[in-house]
Amino acid sequence: MEKIIYDILIVVMLVISAFIVVAIFMQPSKQDGAADAFSGGTGELFERRKARGFEAIMQRFTAVMIGAWLVVGFALVVLSTR
Repeated sequence: MEKIIYDILIVVMLVISAFIVVAIFMQPSKQDGAADAFSGGTGELFERRKARGFEAIMQRFTAVMIGAWLVVGFALVVLSTR
C-alpha cells in the first residue's frame, strides 16, 4: 500500500513541478532590458509596486504550488524512510 501511495506522490510531484515552471514563465518580466543594469535604469529599483490583476493571480498561484510541492516532498521523505 505504501508503494502505491509513494508512486502516486511521485506523479503528483512531477505534475506540480510542471505547473510551477509554467507559472514562473507566465509571470510578467520586471526588467526593461539588460542595458538598464549598466545605465542605471529608470530609478524604479527601490519603488514598491503592488501586484495587480494577472500578476497578482500568478504570484499567488506560484506560491500555492510551491507550498504544495514542499508538502508533497516532505511526505515523500517520510514515506521513503519507512
